[in-house]
Amino acid sequence: MRRTLYRYRYLILGVVLAAIVGQIAFGYSTASSQVDVSRGGVAGWPQYGRDQEGTRYTPLNQINRDNVAYLRKAWEYHTGDFSDGSDGRPETTFQATPILVDGVLYLATVYGRVIALNPETGAELWTYDPGVDATVERGEFANRGVSYWRAADPVQGRACERRILVATVDARLIALDAGRGTPCPDFGQAGQVDLSRGVDLGTYQADTQEYGVTSPPAVIGDLVVLGSAIGDNRAATLERGVVRAFDARTGALRWLWDPIPREPTDPAFRTWADGSARHTGAANVWAQLSVDAARDLVFVPTSSPSPDYYGGQRAGSNAYADSVVALRGSSGKLVWHYQIVHHNIWDYDLPAQPSLITVRKDDRDIPAVAQATKMGFLFLLHRETGEPIFPVEERPVPRSDVAGEQSWPTQPFPTRPRPLAPTTLSSEDAWGLSPWDRGQCQNLIKRYRNDGIFTPSSLAGTIQYPGITGGTNWGSVAVAPRRGWVVLNLSRLPSVTGLIPRARLEAGRPDLPDDATISQMRGTPYGLFRVPALLSPLGLPCTKPPWGTLLAVDTASGEVKWQVPLGTVRDLAPVPVPIRWGTPNLGGPIVTGGGLVFIAAAMDNYLRAFDLETGKELWKGRLPAGAQATPMTYRLGEDGRQFVVIAAGGHGRLGTDIGDSVVAFAVPSVARTCWRSPWPRRFALLGCCWSSC
Repeated sequence: MRRTLYRYRYLILGVVLAAIVGQIAFGYSTASSQVDVSRGGVAGWPQYGRDQEGTRYTPLNQINRDNVAYLRKAWEYHTGDFSDGSDGRPETTFQATPILVDGVLYLATVYGRVIALNPETGAELWTYDPGVDATVERGEFANRGVSYWRAADPVQGRACERRILVATVDARLIALDAGRGTPCPDFGQAGQVDLSRGVDLGTYQADTQEYGVTSPPAVIGDLVVLGSAIGDNRAATLERGVVRAFDARTGALRWLWDPIPREPTDPAFRTWADGSARHTGAANVWAQLSVDAARDLVFVPTSSPSPDYYGGQRAGSNAYADSVVALRGSSGKLVWHYQIVHHNIWDYDLPAQPSLITVRKDDRDIPAVAQATKMGFLFLLHRETGEPIFPVEERPVPRSDVAGEQSWPTQPFPTRPRPLAPTTLSSEDAWGLSPWDRGQCQNLIKRYRNDGIFTPSSLAGTIQYPGITGGTNWGSVAVAPRRGWVVLNLSRLPSVTGLIPRARLEAGRPDLPDDATISQMRGTPYGLFRVPALLSPLGLPCTKPPWGTLLAVDTASGEVKWQVPLGTVRDLAPVPVPIRWGTPNLGGPIVTGGGLVFIAAAMDNYLRAFDLETGKELWKGRLPAGAQATPMTYRLGEDGRQFVVIAAGGHGRLGTDIGDSVVAFAVPSVARTCWRSPWPRRFALLGCCWSSC
C-alpha cells in the first residue's frame, strides 16, 4: 500500500493542490454547496425592513462567504437630487432603502421624488415629483423610502390596484399607481392627503417646515399607518405627535392615537403633573413602525415630549412618551406599552424600528420585540404583553441641578444584554495622538458635568455619553433567525449639552464653544446649546477608538458573540490612510442566508460584507459618496443574479461626501458559474474563472 501511494505521489499531490486552488478560486465549502433556499422566481425586498416585522433578513444565499470577494458594481443610477450647500440649498442626506416589488425597484430621494427602476440594469422606468421646496431649512430633511399596497381583489387593467405610498417632509401622504407613477385620483384630494391638518395643539398651528414625515408608512391590510417627524427644541408646546391610519384606497382617516394622554380618564394622564399633558407636544413616532398582521398589532417607538432637554413644565415620568407601544392595527386602541426612558431630558428618544423576532429561552420560543436605543441598550420584550424577557432594573441616576427641573430618580437598565456602548467617561479615559492632545481632552472632560449616563444638562454644560446620535439610531437591527442573533451598529462618541438662562440668551449670544448650536426652547426658562462631538484641538474624538462598532448579540443568552470596528478614517484624514478606528455611523445592517452581514453607514465611502459567524470583514466595495443608508438585496428569476443595492448620497450634517447615487453590486456570471458547477466542471473552468474572463 505504501509503495502504491509512493508511486502516485505526484498525482496525489496534484489533486490536493487542485483542491486547494479550487477552494481559493471558486469558494467551495459547505456553505457554498448549499441550495439557494429562495429559488423559484423573483426574491424581492417588498418592505423597508424587508418584511413587516422589520427583520432585515433574507434567505438568499447566492452571494455567500466564499464568493462575496467576487462582488463587482453591476450598475449605478444618479437621481439628480442633491446639494452640497454651494447652490444655496441645504446640504442633503440620502437615507433611502429601495424596495423591490413585482420586478420593479422603487425608491424616494431626499426631496420625496419617487423613482421606479429596472432592477437588472438600473434603467429609469418612471419618476414622480411631489414638488417639495428644496430651499427650505428643516429640522430634519430626509426621506427613507416608500411603501407598497396591493388590492386584495385586484381588477385586471384598473389603475391603482397596486400603489406606491410616499410620505413627504412637508407633511403629505401620496398614493401613486405602481405601474405608471401617476397619482391615484380616488385617494384624498387628487392623490394626496394633507398631514398637517389636525395636529395643532391649542393655538399652536402646525409648521410644515418642521412637521412632516421622514420614514415610510406601514401597511396592515387596507390601512396605511404613519407617525411624523417634528423639529426638536423649538418650544415647550409643539405639534401633536399623533399616529394615524388612513384608508389605502380613499385616504380617509380611520383611526388616531396620541402618545400623550389628553384625558384624565387615561391611566397614563397622572404621570404628567399638573395636567401638563394637555399643553405638551411631540412624543411623535419618527422611526419606522412594525406590523404583526397575524396578531393585528402595530408596534410604534415613541419619542421625547417637547422640548427634549428641559422638562420642568412636564414633571412626571411622562407615559406613553419614549416607549415601545403596541396598538391594535384595526382600531388604533392601546394594547400595551413599555417605557424605555422616564421623563426624557436627553433626547434619548426611540430612533429605531422595533424588530419582531423569536427568542429561544427555557426550551420554548417566545414571540418578542427587539428595540435598539440611543443609549446603547437593547431591550427584548414579549410581543404580546410588553414584559421584559430578561430582568430590567430601575437604577438610580444623577439628579438635575437646574432650578425648575424635576428629573426622574431612576431609569430602566436591562440586565441582559448588558449596555452595548460605554456609559461612563473620566479624564483618565481621554485619548489623543500625543500627550499634548490627550491633555487638552482631559481638560475638556474635567470642564463639564460628567456623572455617567443620564446626567441631566446643566448651566455649565454636561457630557452626554453616548452622545446625541447614540448608540444605535434609525438603522435598527438585523435578525439572524437560525442563530437567534441580532446584529446592530453603534456610535461611540460623547457630545456636550447645556442650558442657557433665558435672560442671558436674549441679551445676546452667550459665551459658548465655537461649534455649539443654539435652540430656543421657547416657553421655558432656558435655551439649549449642543456640541455634537467632544473633540480635541486636532479635530479627533477625545475618546479612544473604536468610535463606531458592529456587533452580534445572542438573544437566547444576551451575550455579545462578536464586536468589530465599523469604518476607517480613510475619507476623513488629510491623506487616505485606512486605519480601522471605526467611525460614528448612520444607517443599518442586513443579514443574508449566505452567512453575510452587509452594511455601509460609516463615514468612509464603502459598502462592506462581514462574516455573520465571526464578524470578520470579507469584502468592501468603493462608493462614489457616503452611504448613510441601509442596503437591501434581491434576486431576479430562478436563475438570475442576486444584487445588493445601497443609496450613496452622503449626509450633510455628518460631513460625509455628498452625491446622488444608487449603486448595485452583483457577482459576475462567470464567477457564479464556477461556484455552482460540480467538481469536474470547476477544474475545466479553472483558468477562465481565475482570470474572471
